[in-house]
Amino acid sequence: MFKGSNVALITPFKNNMLDVEAYIKLIHFNIENGTNALVPAGTTGESPTLSHEEHQRVIELCIKESNGKNPVIAGTGSNSTEEAISLTTHAEKVGANAALVVTPYYNKPTQEGLYQHYKSINDKCGIPIIIYNIPGRSVIDMSIDTMARLFELKNIAGVKDATGDLNRVNLQKNKMGNDFIQLTGNDDNAFEFNKRGGVGAISVTGNIAPKLCSNFQKYSLSKKNNEQKEAERIDKILQPIHNAMFIESNPSPVKYAAKLLGLCEDDVRLPLVKVTDPTKKIINKVLVSADLL
Repeated sequence: MFKGSNVALITPFKNNMLDVEAYIKLIHFNIENGTNALVPAGTTGESPTLSHEEHQRVIELCIKESNGKNPVIAGTGSNSTEEAISLTTHAEKVGANAALVVTPYYNKPTQEGLYQHYKSINDKCGIPIIIYNIPGRSVIDMSIDTMARLFELKNIAGVKDATGDLNRVNLQKNKMGNDFIQLTGNDDNAFEFNKRGGVGAISVTGNIAPKLCSNFQKYSLSKKNNEQKEAERIDKILQPIHNAMFIESNPSPVKYAAKLLGLCEDDVRLPLVKVTDPTKKIINKVLVSADLL
């Protein structure tokens, strides 16, 4: 179920409030352009600054608007195990197809602490859980052995790997096998990630280039030489966009790009700020070069 281009949706704001109209527009923009699954309330959705009510509403709106057309992988992670359980059980109750659960940030748990955190969530829910391993933001790195232990549990289904280490794909595949879902959290390494056994991405760029990203994923996962070549061609178009989306802290760049495309405002919540003028020029340039603008 969870493969291809899965988009980590931004959360549009206007006057520091959730912009429901723009959010719905963004959801349908993705559905109409081939996005495989929608991922609300993740890091790109500014989950750290969403209130609990907003967090739940963002997930509920996504499920309602997708209306079964696309799976919804709800971001339900927290550095509080009880809060993660609460968010995950709510997502399951309102119809999410899976949960994306980030490794607890700031607390710096041991590997045993990580195992017990995910096991506690696993034991309280009945939907697939995707581990979100992102040492660059959460400080800790889940070991492959811990991941393998977790994969023995009923709901642990795979990983969003944002380590940037492509060797992890091979090691995780060798340890857990083909049934363990591997999705990259780094748009820029998606081509090589899939070659090594990955099955897709949870994408930032997909917010603004869903058709390119969905086509890229479709062709990159193909075994046909001509389709692999097409994936490589699209990847070359996408790479400058991927790079531009991380010149400053995500999601400020992608929100500015979305504004240029008329999808939403570029408002972000503090401590994030809007991108600087030099970054705006770069984003403009890459969107034009990819014929998106």
